[in-house]
Amino acid sequence: MSRVGKMPVPVPKGVDVQITADQITVKGANGTLVRPTHALVTIKSDAGFLKVEPANESAEANAMSGTMRALLSNMVEGVGKGFEKKLSLVGVGFRAAAQGSKLNLQVGFSHPVVKDMPAGLKVECPSQTEIVIKGADRQVVGQVAAEVRAIRPPEPYKGKGIRYVGERVVLKETKKK
Repeated sequence: MSRVGKMPVPVPKGVDVQITADQITVKGANGTLVRPTHALVTIKSDAGFLKVEPANESAEANAMSGTMRALLSNMVEGVGKGFEKKLSLVGVGFRAAAQGSKLNLQVGFSHPVVKDMPAGLKVECPSQTEIVIKGADRQVVGQVAAEVRAIRPPEPYKGKGIRYVGERVVLKETKKK
């Protein structure tokens, strides 16, 4: 059996988990997340823990039990604490501003770029060169952060662009005559 799938998922206080035949619902302070269950996996709730077990002895069921356990862990952590991704803008004149559920970026184009945030996500700009994306669903937070970064990824010669905080950009040497 999968080593990850064997570990139970602790459910903290303030997080409510409902398991039905076809889906699992997790409610908490940061919202509600719903995920369909997989036919090869059985999910049981007992004494503040969620246990994920494969429905049969196949390798696919074993792999899916580890996957479902990780997804459930992310759901419980997301509705409890939440997830966030931090981005920074590097470049002269590069600015970001959060306006409600929209992110307004000025990143060297002739026009400002406006990115709409999906429901359930909050975007903040502590300074003009920092962006913080927060939400309960880890997958959505990461996807939106990747889409914002893709607007102007760091270029390899000067390093200008949008990058994750802590991301290391390897700069190329310029051509020599």
